[in-house]
Amino acid sequence: MTTLKVMCWNVENLFLPPPGDAPAAEQFQRKLANLAAVIDQQQPDVLALQEIGPDGALQALQGALSTSLPHASSGIADGRGIRVAFLSRYAIAQQRDIQPFPALIKAVQARDPIFDDAETEEDESLTQAMGRGGLEISIDVDGKEVSLLNAHFKSKLISYARRRPDVPGSRFQPRDEDERYRYAAYALYLRTGEAMTIRDRLNALLSGGSGEPGPRQGLGREKAIVFCGDLNDEPLAGTTQIIQGPSGSEIGTAGFGSGDQGDGYRLWNLAPLLNRDGDGQPPLEAPYTRRFKGRGELIDHIFASHRLVNPANLPLARTVLATAELPSVGDTPAERNQDPASDHAAVVATFTL
Repeated sequence: MTTLKVMCWNVENLFLPPPGDAPAAEQFQRKLANLAAVIDQQQPDVLALQEIGPDGALQALQGALSTSLPHASSGIADGRGIRVAFLSRYAIAQQRDIQPFPALIKAVQARDPIFDDAETEEDESLTQAMGRGGLEISIDVDGKEVSLLNAHFKSKLISYARRRPDVPGSRFQPRDEDERYRYAAYALYLRTGEAMTIRDRLNALLSGGSGEPGPRQGLGREKAIVFCGDLNDEPLAGTTQIIQGPSGSEIGTAGFGSGDQGDGYRLWNLAPLLNRDGDGQPPLEAPYTRRFKGRGELIDHIFASHRLVNPANLPLARTVLATAELPSVGDTPAERNQDPASDHAAVVATFTL
């Protein structure tokens, strides 16, 4: 019996320390040790990471591990330099960056119209691409091909575009209530565009490149596909449902045992399986992967195709914390600059191939 253990973790701003900054270097080493201890305890076959910085941050984490994950791939960074990445025990046969919106999806507004330069043809207040690129890899596991995708969608922690002196103020505090609701909506527009972009790629994989994805022709029963990510939305959010694909037959519903024509394109969110006991009973406390202002949120997810998730083949799934209790985050990310632990729990799933 062949298994594949996948770990998905937002490691929160893993940036190399500035040269010559001894306190920052010491803090970075503490963070590496904290992350490595959790990863080594889990011993994943594939590690899907979010919030990896540039210039060797991924290699520094890879070097801190006792677990052998010799193969690495990283995606396209956002304006801050953070990106998604994979570390894998298996050789990476292929990799693909995923960033521009699909052809039929128009640009969405990402900031106020004041940022549009009247002297250019482009409207700089709009965007037609994921902020942080998605990443796809394929691996061979004992002769079985597995495709894995990784993404980090736009945060619900609202940031406000600033171009001084034209637009004064803090990046994390609105100047007024009107600005707050506008930028909250811009974040949602982008997160929706990102969900559509990933789903479009999933459709291409599940259709086998056979053209228009007819609902009865999906290859999910044959193809092993896993999508991991910090989606910054919970299981029932519209963006998360876009990733799922056709509705119906979710885990825990009456339709799961019977299946339907959507099984070929549907991805199953493993959220209902998280932290179940040995008898398959759900935990007393609903699982979550981040605490925002004291409230637990399940925003980090692993999805998989029917080949890996079906009534006869349920994976094991759980959340894993780096500390005894997740810290609670607020609206200002800089408040956690000195904390060596991640503000997210990891999601770990073991699939039978």
